[in-house]
This record gives sequence, structure tokens and C-alpha cells, in this order.
Amino acid sequence: MPADPEPFLPKKGNYHDLLAYRKSELVYDLTYRFTQKHLQKGDRTIDQMIQAARSGKQNIAEGSKAGVSSAEMEVKLMNVARASLEELLIDFKDYLRVRDRQIREKKSKEALFVRKLGFNTDLTFEHVREVFETRPPEVIANMSVCFIYQTTYLLDALIKHLQQDFVKTGGIKEQMLKARLDYRRNTK
Repeated sequence: MPADPEPFLPKKGNYHDLLAYRKSELVYDLTYRFTQKHLQKGDRTIDQMIQAARSGKQNIAEGSKAGVSSAEMEVKLMNVARASLEELLIDFKDYLRVRDRQIREKKSKEALFVRKLGFNTDLTFEHVREVFETRPPEVIANMSVCFIYQTTYLLDALIKHLQQDFVKTGGIKEQMLKARLDYRRNTK
């Protein structure tokens, strides 16, 4: 009796393990609360910002799940997530700019504080709730900008890794063919 064939589907799809996903969840939580607290009801920007944050998070999850059977779809969805977060970044910067508020430099004391917070790989909204509830909107918007930069940095690295992995292992059709040929060779 021939041995069972080797599985050819990659072990992927657990988006909760992706640091980019966990950071995007924090960005979504901050964005949702920020828009509810600091933007006027009826402002179309509220829906746009929430949808951009949601799209970033959801497309990472969907891309991770799709990656089980389609490397192409995984890369595409990670790029959609990246683009959505870029849109959100612009919205936060617009918020600061049109209100004549400072956009913190990368090396500013405040930005360095937030960047240090970001080293916590399990960072959630609960870790920053007190800051959110006690600081002015300018601080929260700048904090969100930092977290978006961290998330897009992680997504850029993930996309690069996915591209390299595809070059090394190929797509699902190639893996299926290899599995079929290996099975034939082993059953003779």
C-alpha cells in the first residue's frame, strides 16, 4: 500500500500570529475611538478613516487566509492593506495640518516614546487607553501616525518576504504538480 502523499498546501492563515495584523488592530481601535471623540458628527472623514483602518486590518486577515491556496492573492491583499493604511496616515496628517497642529518628527521625544511602546508585540488599545483618555487630540493623532508607520513598515517587510517565498517555492499549481509527481514516483 502506497504511503499517503505529502500535503502541498502551505501552513498559513493564522493572521493573529502576524505582528502586522496585531498592530493594525491597534490602529483600528485608536482610529475608531479618535473619530468618535474628536471629529464632529456628520463629518464624512469619520467613515473614511474608520473604513481605511478597517480595510487595513481586514485585508491582512483575508490575505493571510487566502495565502493557503494563492500566493498571488495574498500579496495583492497585503498591498491593499498597505494602501488603506497609507490613506489613513494621510487623513491623520491632514487632521493635524488643517488645524495648524504639529506633526511630530520621527526623532522627537514624543515619537520616540510611542515608538518604544510599539516594541511591545502584544500592544493593544488597553495599553494606551490612559494616554488616549488624558491627552489632547494632537497627541493622539501623532501617536496614531507613529503606529501606522510601524504597521506599514511591518507590512512592507511581510510583502517582501512573501515575494521571496514565492520565488523559492512557487505557487499552488507548482506545488500541486510536484506533490502529484512525487506521489507517482513513490507508488511505482
